[in-house]
Amino acid sequence: MRQESNTKTTLEKARPDPSLRAQIVSRIITFGALFQRPMTLGVRGLVLDAEDRVLLVRHTYVPGFYLPGGGVERGETMLQALTRELQEEGAVHLLSAPTLHNVYLNRRVSPRDHVALYVVRHFGYDGPREPDHEIAEAAFFPLTALPDGITPATRARLAEVLAGEPVSPYW
Repeated sequence: MRQESNTKTTLEKARPDPSLRAQIVSRIITFGALFQRPMTLGVRGLVLDAEDRVLLVRHTYVPGFYLPGGGVERGETMLQALTRELQEEGAVHLLSAPTLHNVYLNRRVSPRDHVALYVVRHFGYDGPREPDHEIAEAAFFPLTALPDGITPATRARLAEVLAGEPVSPYW
């Protein structure tokens, strides 16, 4: 009988505390949700200078000209990500808060990808950026002389912000 009692005590010790079990189950569910419903978030800046020229970038790994921007990293706010991306891609630093124009669903990338577009009018510019492994070109272009290869999404965002076209929910 005594041996049975010891076995029972050992089994009881092996079972996790109910609150610990609930924490473990909660973490498993949360982890699983990341694979079932992952969401990505990016930012783009529509940077306009005093002469109404727009900053566009051409990457080395995809064709076309884009508004500068990129992904929001873990622990970063959208504004922090925008600040970082504008400096990295266009040698631009914010002098005042940009205006959030809209948040779009970028269903061409994935059904859970979102892009926040900011309009930037007050900024400092460190001069032309040298090409590197990521950015082949970054320059300000007059709105009347946009480069060949500007992406359809970039054209649509320019039309929304500058020509008053209806704002799409999709990038």
